[in-house]
Amino acid sequence: MEKTNVMRILTQQGVPFTPHDYDSSITDGETIARMLGEDPMCVFKTLVTVGSNNEHYVFVIPVCSTLDLKKAATAAGVKSIQMIKQKDLLPLTGYIHGGCSPVGMKKPFPTFVEECATLCETMFCSAGKVGFQIQLAPDDLVRLVDLV
Repeated sequence: MEKTNVMRILTQQGVPFTPHDYDSSITDGETIARMLGEDPMCVFKTLVTVGSNNEHYVFVIPVCSTLDLKKAATAAGVKSIQMIKQKDLLPLTGYIHGGCSPVGMKKPFPTFVEECATLCETMFCSAGKVGFQIQLAPDDLVRLVDLV
């Protein structure tokens, strides 16, 4: 299996993880969770937003959930928040849509992991490339992305 930059970072940091790959033509998170044989509440997507203060914030939520922008703004301590434009994702983070990981972005952004992750023994998130996921302990991800 190909080793992504996210996998290299986890290895360098001594964070145990299990890599998984899947058919990269599949882009629906819930379908990916089923392909991995996992509960969609333990498979997470990474969403990048911009606040009314023009700062960027990252939210890691289950693939079966939708980001509540009002709650996200409250969590980030800003008046309002919106999703960034898809064309801005690669220049800002270094990742493309469908392969965005909370680990290894071009620069660190305040990152919020949905607290339901702590209910999962392990969680899955993108390994930084479409077709690749990593499985790791929620506490390890939280520690690695240096949450606010």
